[in-house]
Amino acid sequence: MKVLLLGASGQLGWQLQRSLSLVADCHFLTRAQLDLANSQAIQSLLKQLQPDWVVNAAAYTAVDKAESEPALATQINALAPAVMAETLAKNGGRLLHFSTDYVFNGQGATPWRETDPTAPLNQYGASKLAGEQAITASQCQHLILRTGWVYGENGQNFFNTMRQLAKTRSTLSVVDDQIGAPTWSRHLADTAAQMLRHFQQSGIYHVSASGQTSWYQFAKAIFEALSQQGHNIPLLEAVTSNDYPAIAQRPAYSVLSNQKLKEHYDLCLPDWRQSLQWVLQSVALP
Repeated sequence: MKVLLLGASGQLGWQLQRSLSLVADCHFLTRAQLDLANSQAIQSLLKQLQPDWVVNAAAYTAVDKAESEPALATQINALAPAVMAETLAKNGGRLLHFSTDYVFNGQGATPWRETDPTAPLNQYGASKLAGEQAITASQCQHLILRTGWVYGENGQNFFNTMRQLAKTRSTLSVVDDQIGAPTWSRHLADTAAQMLRHFQQSGIYHVSASGQTSWYQFAKAIFEALSQQGHNIPLLEAVTSNDYPAIAQRPAYSVLSNQKLKEHYDLCLPDWRQSLQWVLQSVALP
């Protein structure tokens, strides 16, 4: 099985390199090596390589910046995946694409299911939803994996930001009214590789850690672990989203139900607390 991984240098792509190499013959490309704004380049590459699967881990993820760059966000998150799907459909290839909890409006109190109505609050979410819709409408066999709150040892993410701030800050305010499930990029990558290997049928699946928490409680858990390692930590203050308004509105509740994943693939990611402990053990703490 030949797999082409796009976005190989990102925090998820970095983990996917390892996970996919265990199940397939892989070709890795970074964002710098393939311009996703160039539809012709995408078509030419796929026709040349003829992969069995394309795993698209490349995305426009600057949520706030997308409000002022909606066309670019749409090009990368919607139009590029559409070109991939259309080209692969002609060549008999399949597409595994990552999407987001931001396709929902967050106005709920129970984990979101794949069949729940979508209503993104911002341009980033809208662009990702458009990508989902384009892939679903194509004749390409596909897996669309929605996830959220992804973090890991490398890349720009909440976990690494907190580790860095612990070195320089004595106090820190973190929002406590946005609820989600912090998902380790390694577990997400491993799950994607297993789903690709045991592909059943096209569809959308939610793939995230078990449990739920707020950004404040996530930060608290990170700092408690750092403190146990003997590091100085800042004094945390819980605040509301209104106290620190962002350019792009975020969903208040973005926990995803993994029931379909369990039923179809017998896969279930561990609780976010357990995953966090594994991540902390795998990094050289500051």
